[in-house]
Amino acid sequence: MMILQLAWRNIWRNPARSLVIILSVAIGLFAAISVLALYDGMLNSRMRTVIDTETGHAQLHHPGFRDDMEPRFVIPDRERLARMLASDTLVRSHAFRVVTTGMLATAGGSAGVTVYGIDEQAEVSVSRWDRRFDDSIPRLTAERSIAIGKKLSRKLDLDKGDKVVLTLTDREGNMVSAALRIRGIYETSNAPLDEVNVFMKDEALAELLGVPGQRHELVVICRSDDAVPQMTQALKAAMPAMQVESWKELSPETDLMINTVDYYSYIIVIIILIALSFGIVNTMMMSVLERRKEIAMMTALGTGQRRMLSMIVAETVFLSVVGIPLALGCSWFTVDHFHRKGLDLSGMGKEMMRSFGFEDLVYPSFPSDKLPAIILLVFLSALLASLFPSWKSVRIDPARALQK
Repeated sequence: MMILQLAWRNIWRNPARSLVIILSVAIGLFAAISVLALYDGMLNSRMRTVIDTETGHAQLHHPGFRDDMEPRFVIPDRERLARMLASDTLVRSHAFRVVTTGMLATAGGSAGVTVYGIDEQAEVSVSRWDRRFDDSIPRLTAERSIAIGKKLSRKLDLDKGDKVVLTLTDREGNMVSAALRIRGIYETSNAPLDEVNVFMKDEALAELLGVPGQRHELVVICRSDDAVPQMTQALKAAMPAMQVESWKELSPETDLMINTVDYYSYIIVIIILIALSFGIVNTMMMSVLERRKEIAMMTALGTGQRRMLSMIVAETVFLSVVGIPLALGCSWFTVDHFHRKGLDLSGMGKEMMRSFGFEDLVYPSFPSDKLPAIILLVFLSALLASLFPSWKSVRIDPARALQK
């Protein structure tokens, strides 16, 4: 107990030096929490983009459809499936789509595309269709109209009102073409998809493919993310012959990113704390060297090496304990502010962010679940940083130190 009291008094004998270590600990912890909060915000944004605008919580297809997207692989008994989903308390909304691949051609070039036939009213509830357009929402009518992404429009030098030719393979394997007029140009946070995805009226596309009244894809949005496993199991039980996949299976790269980014963020945190440790080692060494005579006197009076080590370690721990609440308070207020207002990363390049599928406005999230691990890492780094100064203190020769 006496060693702890002595350690506490020692750290305030030189308030300026102690404040340097306290601020070092606080800044290091603040930086670590900020990195984790930013990563959590970016991953949550990416997950929401995948679920809300790309895949939904889950999709249902014919087992052979996703291999080559052949038009003949349609969803059977669609009316019964729609009634079941409408009565399911876990399901918030759903939509059926016609999906195929084709070639979009203009006088200036061509591009391979994935064509989605949609019901615009239903699509709004599963993919935020109405939020994709800067101007008025297009009305995709059966009179051969189409909506394309902004990146594709730039690639082929197209604008609203221009005509394009879409070439597809129908149910019988025959090549069919249709002249279409561009009614809308959309933009999402995933630029690569904007370059390949185009949209038509569902019935118009079904007619072209020779499958009138049929659909290839069902998209389901649950009332909560936690309900996805239960809903997918119920869907598999109701349609055992169909292929049901959750968003994690439909977008495995996003699931992998979420599962692995924690490891990368902890690596960055450890690098920050290593840099912090060098600052602590330097400052504590100065403290030990300035107190050579005092430490020599304590040793001469019978203070053992273990107690001397404990005193130096305790000083470092006390300084860390003071710095941690300061860092937690500052980081919480900072993260909370940007969580409400958003952090604009467009300065890094809006196009660059969207090329990776990320929004340029990110809402950091305070990593409460990771705080115990972060605080433990801070304590460990402080303890490790105190070992060398502690070792130097017990290596002081009392006779030589007192003679100077």
